[in-house]
Amino acid sequence: MDFLGFQLRNNLFVAPMAGVTDRPFRQLCKQLGAGLAVSEMVTSNSLLYGSAKTRRRANHDGEVEPISVQIAGADPAMMAEAARYNVDEGAQIIDINMGCPAKKVCNVMAGSALMQNEALVAKILEAVVNAVPNTPVTLKFRTGWNRDNRNAPAIAHIAQESGIRAIAIHGRTRADQYQGEAEYDTIADVKSRVNIPVIANGDITSPQKARFVLDYTQADGVMIGRAAQGRPWLFREIEHYLRTGALLPPPQVREIHAILRGHLADLYAFYGEQTGVKIARKHIGWYTKGLVGASHFRHAMNQLQTVEEQIAATDEFFLAEDGLAATNDRLIYKEAA
Repeated sequence: MDFLGFQLRNNLFVAPMAGVTDRPFRQLCKQLGAGLAVSEMVTSNSLLYGSAKTRRRANHDGEVEPISVQIAGADPAMMAEAARYNVDEGAQIIDINMGCPAKKVCNVMAGSALMQNEALVAKILEAVVNAVPNTPVTLKFRTGWNRDNRNAPAIAHIAQESGIRAIAIHGRTRADQYQGEAEYDTIADVKSRVNIPVIANGDITSPQKARFVLDYTQADGVMIGRAAQGRPWLFREIEHYLRTGALLPPPQVREIHAILRGHLADLYAFYGEQTGVKIARKHIGWYTKGLVGASHFRHAMNQLQTVEEQIAATDEFFLAEDGLAATNDRLIYKEAA
């Protein structure tokens, strides 16, 4: 896919997720089939640029290009400075967050709260685009603030007029949070009104659903977030299905173990052992969902404090799962779990 001057392997995007889409996760998703991965959001508050968390989020060493970094804030000047800072740190695409529904973000009028103030949206978009004239800027937002105020078409028009090069739309309003089913009618409407690429996001959990959303909305690509947590191979499954119309078999327990082990090693190296162990717990929980005895294992795992204990427990669990799968001659892993 030709996207903003970059050649991507496909039109599958990893959604920016706070606390999830760090460099190890982005790299893994790209290895397993994603065309592009957007970073977790980086604050526009320049006072925080020196924090360890912000420095990690701006660390793209060895990352497969293109590097897309999401910034969040509500002040045009600060957002412009954040864009310049991240381009200097290696960002090749700047993405603006107007989709996050979290209270702590919306309470400072950032994220999806900005959709209530279209005049401010225009000022922010123009400021960021002008701040990094040689770097494409994209925008992620929702269908509206609430169901009575679905103003995504208006925001999309503002974005196009402001020089935004592509948009991603989550098929829910801010008020919906992540509840209920994503609605794609608004995304389809937006796609029919603008000339820039539109990426559809929300409830894309399977190859078949990806095909449906692309056909229904006529979007240029799909963006996948929560469904890839613990299932980064979802991207290769969708890629294969869109290309061939055939479904790949689900991964065997042994492959899940190998992917997780590689992911853990990258987490420990990226965060250091103490923080890495804490970050790894949620990923281990996602990877083991649907496996026999996973609930008990996750509870025990959360008590472990060292890398050695965490790896040993993970290996023991998956070796047992692999033995069960071989004995029963069936897959233990269930995608629908």
